[in-house]
Amino acid sequence: MQTKLAKKYPSEVIPFMEKWKILLGDGTRTDSLLNFEKEGFFYVEHEDNTNWVVYKTPNSGITSPNSSNTRTELGQTKRWIPKTGGKLTGTLKVQHVSTSGDATVSSSYSVVVGQIHSDEGHENEPLKIFYKKFPGHKKGSVFWNYEINTKGSNDGRWDYSTAVWGYDFSVVGSSPNSYPDEPEDGIALGEEFSYEVNVFEGVMYLTFISDGHETKTFTKNLLKSDFTSKRNIPQQVIDRYSLKRRVGIELDSAYTGEKQFFKQGAYNQANGKSTKSETYGGDISKQYANGSYAEVWFKKATVGEGSKP
Repeated sequence: MQTKLAKKYPSEVIPFMEKWKILLGDGTRTDSLLNFEKEGFFYVEHEDNTNWVVYKTPNSGITSPNSSNTRTELGQTKRWIPKTGGKLTGTLKVQHVSTSGDATVSSSYSVVVGQIHSDEGHENEPLKIFYKKFPGHKKGSVFWNYEINTKGSNDGRWDYSTAVWGYDFSVVGSSPNSYPDEPEDGIALGEEFSYEVNVFEGVMYLTFISDGHETKTFTKNLLKSDFTSKRNIPQQVIDRYSLKRRVGIELDSAYTGEKQFFKQGAYNQANGKSTKSETYGGDISKQYANGSYAEVWFKKATVGEGSKP
C-alpha cells in the first residue's frame, strides 16, 4: 500500500522564506511566505525522495511595473551595499523554458534563476544568472550577465555576458527560426547545477558547480568599473547593441554605495513583445498546456552575509 506523503509548503523545504517577498506570474504578491503556496506557480514537488520548490510562470501574465517579463521570483527584503556584501546560493534544475520565440533575440527561450538588483540610481542589475535552451536541442546554456551602472542617461545601458557552460547571451540564430549548433558542454533540462554568489568587500565572487562539468569561478569588482571609456567596451557589446541604439559607458565607481538586493526563482525572459513568443492571448492555462512558460525547481538555497573567499 502506497503511503501518501504529508503536504509540504515551500517554506518547509527551503527554510529562509521569512527573508523574502514574492511576485507570482499572475500578479499575486506577498511578503508572508511561511506556509504559503499557490497552485501552478509556487509549490512543492516530491521526486526521488527529494522535495523541490517549484517556481513556474507563463510567457504572458501580470508583470512588475518596469518589465515586460513575468516572474515567480523571490525578492530579498534586506538591502545591502557592495562594500558590506551578501551571499546567495542555490541548487536547482530548470525543467522548462518557452518553446516559442524569435531565435535572433538573445533573451528568447531563457529564464533568469538568480539576480543582484540595485534599488537606487538606474536600478540596474549587476548580476543575472541565465539558463537558455534552443528548441530541438537537448542541452542548453548557463551564463551570467553584468549590466553597467550607466554614466548619465540610462538609454546607453548594456549587458556583458559570460558563458559558464554552453554559450553566452550573444549567441543567437541567423534567422527567427534557425538555431546555432547545440553546445557540447551544455546543461540539459532537468540536470542539476548549483551557484554561489558571494559579494565580499565590494568584489563579486561567482562559483558554478554541476556533476560531470568543470567547476567554473569568476570575479567582478562592483566598486570600480572596467568600462569607463568607449575603448573599453567589449566587442561582444558593440556587435550586439551599436546598430540598434547608443552604447554608453559606466560610472567609474560602478555600484559603490548603491543599495542592492538578491532575487531568486523563475524570471521568464520570453514575452509576446521583444521575443515574439506565443502567449495565447494571455490565457495562462493555454500557455501551460502549449509550452509557453518557464519552470525552475530548487532543492537548496541560502541567503546571508558575504564571506572572505
